[in-house]
Amino acid sequence: MAINQKQVLSLQQKLSPQQIQMIKLLELPAVQLEQRIKQEIEENIVLEEEEHASDEEEQPQQISVDEYLREDDTPSYKSRINNYSKDDKQRPVYLTEGRSLPEYLLEQLGYRNLSERDMKLATYLVGSIDEDGYLRRDLESVADDIAFTVGIETSAGELERLLGIIHELEPAGIGARDLRECLLLQMAQQPMDTRPKRLARKILTNYFDEFVKKHYEKLMSRLQISEDDFRDAIAEIKRLSPKPGNLYVEGGTDTTPYIVPDFLLDYQDGHFQLSLNSYNVPEVRINRRYMDMIREMVGSGGLVREKDREAVQFVKSKIDSAKWFISAIKQRHDTLMRTMQTILDYQQEYFKDGDKSKLRPMILKDIADRTGLDVSTISRVVNSKYVQTQFGIILLKSLFSEAMQTDSGEEVSSYEIKNILQECIDEEDKRKPLTDETLMDILNAKGYRIARRTVAKYREMLGIPVARLRKQI
Repeated sequence: MAINQKQVLSLQQKLSPQQIQMIKLLELPAVQLEQRIKQEIEENIVLEEEEHASDEEEQPQQISVDEYLREDDTPSYKSRINNYSKDDKQRPVYLTEGRSLPEYLLEQLGYRNLSERDMKLATYLVGSIDEDGYLRRDLESVADDIAFTVGIETSAGELERLLGIIHELEPAGIGARDLRECLLLQMAQQPMDTRPKRLARKILTNYFDEFVKKHYEKLMSRLQISEDDFRDAIAEIKRLSPKPGNLYVEGGTDTTPYIVPDFLLDYQDGHFQLSLNSYNVPEVRINRRYMDMIREMVGSGGLVREKDREAVQFVKSKIDSAKWFISAIKQRHDTLMRTMQTILDYQQEYFKDGDKSKLRPMILKDIADRTGLDVSTISRVVNSKYVQTQFGIILLKSLFSEAMQTDSGEEVSSYEIKNILQECIDEEDKRKPLTDETLMDILNAKGYRIARRTVAKYREMLGIPVARLRKQI
């Protein structure tokens, strides 16, 4: 085939660097925005934090190009300060986070008089235990890893012996490979001085599958015990922890989540007051010294000397980048406020008292149509953003829900149906829990058109198990 050339006209849509920067800033919540602004201030020399009014009265110091270009040749006496007297002493600051769970386990192993080989193997086993306190890897795989990483040939039997020592450590149940072993290890460290405890151990040892599946009638028949005795045994099992790693509370990791709201909403005397939370977000501006430096180097004729050309181009690129960044921050502020105000207008009845039954059905397209923004932009705004109200801190994404239609043709939020489901399950007879089909009939009787598979979906979203697993005696 002959090789030929031809012209093709095509239309492509590409994002500019400014648009990409704006999109990335729009996705950031308040805490990450603060870190991003501080990072930009460190990277861009012409950006600085907005000073207080009392500091703005000072005249900006002049900086020359020659001094800027000789920045690396600064004498040593200019790069340090002497604000200390001879009587001052350097006092180190000690930061402690407490012992982690692996450190606590290794400390206990130190009192077991293990050989050097056993201690190395036990240390590797402890390192393989996850945060919940389980060892979820088979011992053959652990033995292979030890041979490759530590260089010690071992077997599953030897590791089983050392794992038995770890099972005797605190917290009780640590190093278990499944839930049954975890519960039995915890019971092994308790005195079997009562009949319910002995009965609970027998259930976990011989009838664990029936217990998990809640075949209570079958269990009582096989054990030949009364309902009261069976209830006491179940109460003993419920006192055990399914996650032994959570029993250790001295660890150095802080698991308490802290949420910084992005919006502040106040409702008083029938009026809403919405504001953007910018308490810890620094305001930035362009340092005027560099603007003056550019004017000095360019001169009145608009020409730049050859020796200053590189410095002018460098400073000018930094100033342009700073202007883009400041503009993106302002655009982010406007987009967030515009979107949140539209959500507030749409869900005004809900924001008055926080009653979820007053939530109107709302999807991303509803807000996009009212703001004139794209659906993807609305998605970025509501993702990982929170609003602080008089009734708590609310995740914006949780305000969006599907629309369900009643027999009368009225559209209601799926939250209303979830609330009815929750109420029905809370009030049900735990001896005979309501099935999904029964819940569907109840909702249909109330005028909500809903299928059984939709009931199952909403039940799973609420974290409620099936009827068989909700059964109690």
